[in-house]
Amino acid sequence: MSDAEQHLALGERYMRAVTDCDLEAVRDSYAPGARIWHNFDQALQSVEDNLKTLQWIHGKLSELEYDVVRREPIPGGYYQQHVLRGKLASGADFAMPACVIVKVEDGKIASLEEYLDTAHTQPLSSRNRGADR
Repeated sequence: MSDAEQHLALGERYMRAVTDCDLEAVRDSYAPGARIWHNFDQALQSVEDNLKTLQWIHGKLSELEYDVVRREPIPGGYYQQHVLRGKLASGADFAMPACVIVKVEDGKIASLEEYLDTAHTQPLSSRNRGADR
């Protein structure tokens, strides 16, 4: 299997683990010391903080799924465009498009850069809690 094929297979396993909220499998997808970066705050997030975010999202949405629009190999990793979909507590549909650029080292995710528009996250925020029930 080529590096590109291995990177895409890692991306598939990672997204399945994220969708299932399988924290151990997500953690195992990351290299030691991996960092996750988001365009909206430009801060680096640790793997453990990323797992907390994943649990929070799963607590806010039911029927959570990632609609992968494309996943393509790039030198040293892959990029992916997807739409996070789910149902809010009110039953309303939720959709948030995003893009990630992933650097892979030794078969693990060494870094992940996530790009999204935070306007799409408003229905998830606690200040809108009453609106989504």
